[in-house]
Amino acid sequence: MKTVQILFTTMFAMMSKTAALIPARYASTRLPIKLVQDLGGKSIIQRTYLSTVDTGVFDEVWVVTDHEEIHQQIEEVGGKVFRSQQEHQSGSDRIAEALGTVDADLIINVQGDEPFQDKQSLEDLVRAFEDESVQVASLKTEISELEAQNPNAVKVVTDAHENALYFSRCPIPYNRESAKVTYWKHVGVYAYRREVLRKFTQLPKSKLESIEMLEQLRLLENGYQIRMVKTLHQAVAIDTKEDLIRARKLV
Repeated sequence: MKTVQILFTTMFAMMSKTAALIPARYASTRLPIKLVQDLGGKSIIQRTYLSTVDTGVFDEVWVVTDHEEIHQQIEEVGGKVFRSQQEHQSGSDRIAEALGTVDADLIINVQGDEPFQDKQSLEDLVRAFEDESVQVASLKTEISELEAQNPNAVKVVTDAHENALYFSRCPIPYNRESAKVTYWKHVGVYAYRREVLRKFTQLPKSKLESIEMLEQLRLLENGYQIRMVKTLHQAVAIDTKEDLIRARKLV
């Protein structure tokens, strides 16, 4: 049985080409033009691109952007860039536009404002697709009950097979009887089989997605399963000036 599993894993690796696509929108709300902000001698988007490449997990890494400055910055570090020609509501929509150029079976959406990528997490995410039933996968990490109260930390609950049942900004599950509860935060790195990503971005915005402002709920509402992969990595996302100051100390 073990030999069969090793053989299948080897065949999967040989047949599946993986590409990391990093959506990079120039405009931002809480920290203006954050992706081109300096982070220890390189911009945030340059560091995200380089740390993604350095994991060695992907056959190709692309930045998908709407702006010339980001385009130039990625070319300065020898990176591949796709210039989006349309306005998009989400990062998934933006990277889907690049599918006509990027030739890969598995597409991993890496957040452009997370400059410190984790090799183990990304390897585990790609490995989830050794199960042929998996169409979409993402990451989750354990958090404290206190952090679960924060609406900016998106929580997820899963079934017995680690498929997502629901995502929410509220603490889930609701602890009615004050039992011992483990809370899981959704880490927003997504992996899709190519055609699933294409179909997903063609679906209309769903009701629950509009209420919670969480695009992954569109998948659940349309019958897609999302396999959740555990990680110990605590992603560093840069959304505010304070986040940028902390990231500069890490560099």
